[in-house]
Amino acid sequence: MTLHKLIYDTDPGIDDAIALVFQARHPQIELLGITSVFGNADIDTTTTNARYLASRFAPDVPVARGASAPLESAPPAPIPHIHGDDALGNIERTGDVTVQEDGRAAHRFIIDTVRAHPGEVTLLAVGPLTNLALALRDDPEIASLVREVVVMGGAFGINGVLGNVSPAAEANMRGDPHAADIVFSAPWKVSIVGLDVTQVTIMTNAFLADVRDSAGDAGRFVWDVSRFYARFHVEEGVTDGIYAHDYSAAAYVVARELFTTRQGPVRVLTEGIAAALTIQKPLAMPVPAPEWDTRPSCDVCIGVNADAVLDLFAKTLR
Repeated sequence: MTLHKLIYDTDPGIDDAIALVFQARHPQIELLGITSVFGNADIDTTTTNARYLASRFAPDVPVARGASAPLESAPPAPIPHIHGDDALGNIERTGDVTVQEDGRAAHRFIIDTVRAHPGEVTLLAVGPLTNLALALRDDPEIASLVREVVVMGGAFGINGVLGNVSPAAEANMRGDPHAADIVFSAPWKVSIVGLDVTQVTIMTNAFLADVRDSAGDAGRFVWDVSRFYARFHVEEGVTDGIYAHDYSAAAYVVARELFTTRQGPVRVLTEGIAAALTIQKPLAMPVPAPEWDTRPSCDVCIGVNADAVLDLFAKTLR
């Protein structure tokens, strides 16, 4: 059985929390740490949420506070209409918060952990990619020591969608496009799970209710935390459930056979009205493109067996 050693880089966030519950329960995942980043809320809130989630579902996993702002701009405004005032759907929290902050900055935690486990660590990043970019700047050699980087972010137009916060931008890429372009340029293995597949994979309310009734405390938490998010999705035109954004990236780590990928270098636009647009040059495309051709290939998800991805979630939590 393959064991995946993960650092979960996250901005919790409702869908981040759902993905964390899956990781904590999956027998092939060993969580080495949780690193917070700004995004769905400010860094104080996302770090507090990471500590709460770790205390409840992964109490032996350290939490390291990460970046509070993008590399080259001010932090984004809070989005309480999507994730609630506390970024966890304003749920009633239970239990004591026993997990304290590690003390190291998130990018240093990433560097130290990767160096302690060379060739073994997967970085699962589901928020702005600032911590990963800072780690590369501090210690570029870690790129050769990381097993893989799996990113939830971006969109490549496979199903006609290029963004969810603008016509050209997905939220995590918009959070720090400069960091994303750095991460996608580094000489490590990168897989990108974007809106092309996460908006195909919908956790319906009936599915979530079944998980609530069959998966104990974890199932009840997933139901509770998803209620605020489901109401937001109704406003967005999803009338029965929530997109499986961050969970899809976690599922990819352990079940990539459920996804179809396309290879080729990826650029992220950093300026203009299309800032944060993600563009892949497929390896099969023969036209010279110097701004892409000197960069490493990334695996971009372009298809998914959504039913099997959802079944994996339910079976894991049960």
